[in-house]
Amino acid sequence: MICLFPGSFDPPTMGHIDLVRRAAKLFDRVIVAVMINPDKKPLFTAEERVALIRRCTADLPNVEARSGMGLTLDMAREAGADVLLRGLRGEGDAVFESQLAAANRHVGGIDTVAMFTSPEYSYISSTIVRDVIRHGGDLKGLVPPEIEAALAEKAK
Repeated sequence: MICLFPGSFDPPTMGHIDLVRRAAKLFDRVIVAVMINPDKKPLFTAEERVALIRRCTADLPNVEARSGMGLTLDMAREAGADVLLRGLRGEGDAVFESQLAAANRHVGGIDTVAMFTSPEYSYISSTIVRDVIRHGGDLKGLVPPEIEAALAEKAK
C-alpha cells in the first residue's frame, strides 16, 4: 500500500518527520509530496525542501520525497497512491482535515488516513518555526538537526 503525504513542509518540522517515520512502519511506500503554491513565497525552494526531507529520512528505504504543483489528487494518481496521509495536531486540524478528506474522496475517489502527531510535537507548525526564526529564537526540538543546519546556512 502506497501513501502520499502532501504538504508545503516549509520548513519540515519534527512533527512532519515523526509522521513520516511512523507511516513508514505502516505502509509499503511513503511518498512525501512537497507541494508548490505559486501564491506563497517560501523560505526554501521546493528542491531544497525535497532534499531536506530526503536527508532526514535517508535511513528509511521505503520513503521518497518529490515536489509537485496543482491538485494533490493528480499527484496521488501519478504516484499510484492508495491513500493520502494527513497529520492532526488537535481538534482544529481534525475539523479542517475531515472536510478535505471528504472532498478528496468525492472528487478523486481516494481515502485519507489521519494520524495524530506525537504529543511532544503537537504544538509545532512550520508557521511557528518561521516565527521563531524571524525573532532569532532557539530551534532545538522544533526541527531536526539537518533542518536547523540548513536554516543557519540560509540565515548567513
